[in-house]
This record gives sequence, structure tokens and C-alpha cells, in this order.
Amino acid sequence: MPRAPAPLYACLLGLCALVPSLPGLNICTSGSATSCEECLLIHPKCAWCFKEDFGSLRSVTSRCDLEANLVKNGCGGEFESPASSTRVLRSLPLSSKGSSPTSSDVIQMTPQQVALSLRPGDKTTFQLQVRQVEDYPVDLYYLMDLSLSMKDDLDSIRNLGTKLAEEMKKLTSNFRLGFGSFVDKNISPFSYTAPRYQTNPCIGYKLFPNCVPSFGFRHLLPLTDRVDSFNEEVRKQRVSRNRDAPEGGFDAILQAAVCKDYPSLALLGEKLAENNINLIFAVTKSHYMLYKNFTALIPGTTVEILHGDSKNIIQLIINAYNSIRSKVELSVWDQPEDLNLFFTATCQDGMSYPGQRKCEGLKIGDTASFEVSAEARSCPGKHAEHTFTLRPVGFRDSLEVGVTYSCRCGCSTALEPDSARCSGNGTYVCGLCDCNPSYLGTRCECQEGESQSGYQNLCREAEGKPLCSGRGECSCNQCSCFESEFGKIYGAFCQCDNFSCARNRGVLCSGHGECHCGECKCHAGYIGDNCNCSTDISTCLAKDGQICSDRGHCVCGQCQCTEPGAFGETCEKCPTCPDACSTKRDCVECLLLHVGDPADNQTCQNLCKDEVITWVDTIVKDDQEAALCFYKTAKDCVMMFAYTELPSGRANLTVLREPECGTAPNATTILLAVVGSILLIGIALLAIWKLLVTIHDRREFAKFQSERSRARYEMASNPLYRKPISTHTVDFTFNKFNKPYNGTVD
Repeated sequence: MPRAPAPLYACLLGLCALVPSLPGLNICTSGSATSCEECLLIHPKCAWCFKEDFGSLRSVTSRCDLEANLVKNGCGGEFESPASSTRVLRSLPLSSKGSSPTSSDVIQMTPQQVALSLRPGDKTTFQLQVRQVEDYPVDLYYLMDLSLSMKDDLDSIRNLGTKLAEEMKKLTSNFRLGFGSFVDKNISPFSYTAPRYQTNPCIGYKLFPNCVPSFGFRHLLPLTDRVDSFNEEVRKQRVSRNRDAPEGGFDAILQAAVCKDYPSLALLGEKLAENNINLIFAVTKSHYMLYKNFTALIPGTTVEILHGDSKNIIQLIINAYNSIRSKVELSVWDQPEDLNLFFTATCQDGMSYPGQRKCEGLKIGDTASFEVSAEARSCPGKHAEHTFTLRPVGFRDSLEVGVTYSCRCGCSTALEPDSARCSGNGTYVCGLCDCNPSYLGTRCECQEGESQSGYQNLCREAEGKPLCSGRGECSCNQCSCFESEFGKIYGAFCQCDNFSCARNRGVLCSGHGECHCGECKCHAGYIGDNCNCSTDISTCLAKDGQICSDRGHCVCGQCQCTEPGAFGETCEKCPTCPDACSTKRDCVECLLLHVGDPADNQTCQNLCKDEVITWVDTIVKDDQEAALCFYKTAKDCVMMFAYTELPSGRANLTVLREPECGTAPNATTILLAVVGSILLIGIALLAIWKLLVTIHDRREFAKFQSERSRARYEMASNPLYRKPISTHTVDFTFNKFNKPYNGTVD
């Protein structure tokens, strides 16, 4: 059965267990149980009152409720509330040694038989202990692969029995050996099935031409303490040959265990566990991980690495035996589908491990303890009794657990058909009347007749609405309202109550009103949907008698400041307000007036009772939050002070020791200063003008000098000079002698 959902389911039940105790929540009454059996299924804390005259006539008091509520409502002790329980039927003490020849009287697990009575949702717990006793009998059945690849291994174990017996005697005085062998199924494609291979499947194989015919499994030696018989049987064995690599090992294991053919790993694991067999795989390193994965599918399995020639087989068996004996793991057989089991292991270190049912690292003689909690999720349909078994993997011992279910109430057995308590028209059971057909009412006193729907409509507030607003029962055309732990349900159609009104901070009507049919009726002096708004304005009056210091509005007895920067209970503090300085001026003026003894003056004490005064010679404006104030005194002096609001609600005033007063100005001095200023300005302007002219002249002269330095040429190349002699040339030709003449005549 899958175990993964169990922890989540346990948490959900743990949450449910808290629900009935929370204020305002009652899962028992909200479950609308109509019978004792239905009530028991709602929650393990719910109880059913079977007292006849329980409740009132005009309201339906829930018979399914918490025990304390039933007693408070007058049920007394007449209620059904079974609880889950555990009974130990057989508990023999653990043995200390296991040297008995039969081992049947060796006890490694206690108790041996337990009976559980379970109510759905209600856990019950029992303890069990498991001990690996000293000198416990050991039976070892050696199942060997005799395929051709194991020839060298067969030679190595000729004297295995003697050496193994010597080592096992150090661990137990009761040791037996058995021997079997396997190759593979003697059918195709596992083995060579051609006629010529029937007697010798190694024909044609040059490395080893002779071997015995292939076979599946052979049981060669039953369990015996005669070691020489084991050695003799091993020496007789010869290898065979098969075709595919994976030999028929699982077939042989199941044959050796229960003489059955191998269909699946699941069946193999089940049969090994039933017969308390621990399986040891001795495989080569290349196959180690493959068989290691099988351990998750076959409980109680150990895998060890075998050398290529099997020379480490004895040490391998000893290591595997010690590994098996060093751990205890519980397995569950035939667990009912509607049953949850929760395990907590207490191992050798004394620590508890919730959710774990295995202990490792144990030594021979150590005891592992387990706490097992059982919980039924529901009631079985037909069979009210089940049995399951807890067994340590590889152990013969087991714990048988019988389970019965507390799903029926004791009062249900005392039925009264046609009871006078039900007007003779119904069966009285567990405090209620189960009316016969066509009769209704709490005492079956009304007959439905032909207009049943018409009668029921008289219990509806309007057409289409539920009967009695879904919060009562319609009995004989009248609504009987249910009782609620939240308050009272009332009205002709159970449409009203005194608990479904607006709340403030979880308090109904803020504690200043009464809830009537979903609406708060506020007490005098309070308004609002939840009566949280006070109409009293006395708490908003400032010291000057103004509401919120004229800087805000009084809303529900509290000031809401609207002036930027204003704060305080009555908006009296506002360093950034335009009139902030005026509120402190009276205090400062009083201090200046009575500078000699301000502490002795009652007026100053009243005006400055919320101020901390600091006298200074100079006010330095280094505090960004401080307000700087000044005003003109009667002597035309300027008085300065600064103030800041302290977290305590008081103000820190920094006041000058003396006002700043100046002398009257001299008219002659002012006149001379004005005339001197004008003269200075004129002289400065003339000097600037003179400076600008000088700079301009110097720039022009420098320009002239620059042009003059570049004009360097000779007189002959002067463009203004012309030579006094000019030369003119006339070019003509005389043709008399066909000679040219150039300006001369011979």
C-alpha cells in the first residue's frame, strides 16, 4: 500500500483536532449530523447526547457537540463518545540467547498479539521491541551458478564447507548448510536445444569441449550440520553451458525457497519475506549496481562483490551476515486499506526518529524500540474486523494486530419501534424519533397529507428561499431554530441572529452597541456601521479652547489634522505653520519681563510649562527642524528665538539673552557718505574711460608698427619710380638685296 500520502493525511487530522477548541468554530455542530453514527464520523472529539428531553421546544439544540457543551446544555452523562484503545493480548519477554535446538522458544519480538479498537480519526498507540539475540541459529543455503563462466569459481569452493563452518562457529553454535545449483531454462533461446547439444552443450567449444547438459535448478543437499557432506557434494559438480548472459538465478531462488516458478520480483520478495529468508547476492563488480537496485524491490537483500575466482566467498558471507544482523526493519503484512500506520523508531543512540521503521548499526544483543500509531480513516462497509501483521524483515517472529471499529453507538441497539415517545408513529433511537412514512415532527406528531409542499412553504421567508433560512427545522409548519455557539438564532423563519453584525478589531459592534438581526444598534454617543465612531468632541479641544487648534477636524472623537505640518492629539504642534511663533511669544516675553526671577513667577510657569528653555548669546540656524522666530519689542529692538518639538511632547526654546537693539543714524554722516559715494563712482567711471582710450590707442599704434615692419623693398623696385630714358624698336625689312635691316642704314 502506498505510504506517501500518510504524513500529509496525519497533518490534516492534526489540524482538524485543533478546530473544535478554537473560539467561534465548532465542527461538531456545523456537521449537521442527524444520527449518532454520523456524529462519530465528523470528528473524534464529537459526542452524541441520547437524553430524551434534551434542548428546548422552540429551538433545535444540536445533539452532536463537544462533551463539555453537551454537559453545559443539560445532557449530563447521557452521551456517546467512544475513544480508540489498545489491548495487549500476549506479550512474552525477549530472549537473551538463541541456543535452543528448535529455536521455537526464542523470542526476538514483543508483544506478540495486540487488539485495537479504532474510532475514525482517533489515533491509538502501542509499543514493540525487537532484539537480535546472541547465538541465534543460522541456516545457509548456497545456490551456485554452474554455467561455464563459473568453472574457476567451482574449483575455489571445493572445501568451502569446512572453512565456512569454522568461521560461523564464532558467531553461532547452531549452523546448517545446504547446497543447490542452477544454469538456465533448458529451452530456446536460453540454452542450446539442438539435438547434438542435448548430452554435451559444449561440443565445438575449443576452450572447454566437455560439460554436463543444461538444467534450470537442482536441489543437491538439504540443510545439514554435516560439513563433509557439503564438501563432497560440491566436489561432484561439473559446469554446463547456456546461450544468453543472464542465467536463471531468480528462477532457482524461488524454486529453492518455495518450489515455485519465477514470474516476478514482487512474488520473489513476498515469498522470501514469508519464509524469513535473507538473500545475499555474491556478484562480480561489473554487475554490482544492477543487483544493488534489486535490493529496493526485494526486502532483506544484501549485495556483496565477489572476486573473479570466488576466493573471497567466505569473507563475503561473513560480511553479509554481519550486515543483516546489524539492522532491524519492520514490514507490514495485510494492512487494511482504510488504516493509516505511523512509525517512530528509537534506536541504539536513544534518539527518536519519527516516520522511520528501521534501525541500523546494531550489535548482537541490542534492542530496537518502535512506537506504532494506528488511525482509521473511515468505517468499513461490511467487515468490521481486520487483522494485519508486523514482522521484522528476515525474522521468524511477528506481531499479530487485530482491529475492530467503533462505528456504532451503544444506544442504537436499544430501538423502540412505534414508541409512545414518538406518538406511536415512529422508532425511538438515541434520543430521536425516526418517523414512519407520512409522519413528521420532532415527536412524529404531524401527518404530511397531500399538501406537504404547502406546509413546508409556511417555513420559508419567501418563495425559493431555504426552509427556516437553512438554520432551523420545519416541524409542523413552524421553524425550530438551531442553537449556535456564536449566539442566538431567532425569528419566525430563523432569519435573524445576534452575532452576524459588523465588527471592529474582532469585537462585535465595537463593544458600543447591540446586534439585532444583522444590524448594530449603537449606544448613545456612538454612530457608524459598527458603532466605532464616538460623537464626543471633548477629546478634540485644545488648550486654547479651539477644536483641534483650528488646524483640523474632530472625527469620531479624534483630531484629523488638515494643516500641513500640524500634529499632536489636538493638532497643537505645527513648527511650519504661519502662526507657530505666536504660540511661543507669550512665554518668551514673560521670560524677558521677569528676567531676574522667571522661575518664581507663576505666570511664566503657566505659559512655559511645556517648554525647555535654553539661553544663548547668538542663535545659529543649524537645525533644519527648528523654527526661527523674531518680533519687534516696545523699544524697537528685535527679539529672536528658535524652537523645536521634542518626542516627549514638550518644546525646546532657544532664546537670546538680550534683544538686538541698534542706535539712531547721523544725518551728516549719511550726507557725506552719499556725496563721497557719488564722487567715488565718478572718479571710477573717468578712470575706466581713460583706461579704455589708452588701450585703444596702443592697439592702433601697434598695428601701424606691424605694417611698417613688413614694408621692406629697394628704390628700383619702387612702384612709384620711373626711368628717364625710354627705348623704342621698329622692325622693318628692305627687299632690295633681300637682306634684313634692323633700324640702321649703311
